[in-house]
Amino acid sequence: MNNVLIELKGIKKGYHITKTNRLNVLKGFDLNIHKSEIAAIVGKSGAGKSTLLHILGTLDIPDEGTMMFEGTDVLLMNDKQVANFRANDIGFIFQFHHLLPEFTALENVTIASRIAGNYDETKAKDLLNEVGLSDRIHHKPSELSGGEAQRVAIARALVNSPKIILADEPTGNLDSENADAVIDLIFKLREKFKQTFVIVTHNEEFAAKCDRIIKMVDGKIV
Repeated sequence: MNNVLIELKGIKKGYHITKTNRLNVLKGFDLNIHKSEIAAIVGKSGAGKSTLLHILGTLDIPDEGTMMFEGTDVLLMNDKQVANFRANDIGFIFQFHHLLPEFTALENVTIASRIAGNYDETKAKDLLNEVGLSDRIHHKPSELSGGEAQRVAIARALVNSPKIILADEPTGNLDSENADAVIDLIFKLREKFKQTFVIVTHNEEFAAKCDRIIKMVDGKIV
């Protein structure tokens, strides 16, 4: 049985700083992401971690290489297909929760399902209960703690039952107690939903708990 969810081959990515000056961020590597694993991407600032995450999330495209998602070449999709794929198959968690301040926790979670065209308030409530916020569903972000807001963001990432969740420093803006709670929650959700997570983190303790550590140095995986 093939356990590979995403297969990257020969990935390169660079940006033109000026017409004659180009910054090569990703310098060529292969990488497989497996179903139901929690993989940590680590490395110093500027190593290419966020660029890799953006490519995995189809927020950016590589200059060279291929990205197969369950056997389908994502880079051959048209814009509409990519948008649909991103909305339904990928969940995002960021360092800052990016909740809409005028909406409640429940509304913030259901917005993601509305965008994907599969609005389900019951599922959103169930997920908020799953992350321990059943008594906070009608609270707005300003009425939530940092840890609670991040848990809303995790529920939002899960609402469309994505095949992979990409997280960029999900504990980076939290104190140690709330960071530990978010880490424990991620592992709990993996066990319950068989969810795949790829997580950029500088939290060494968090990375050590993950199934695999992907270390990046100067645009390559080492």
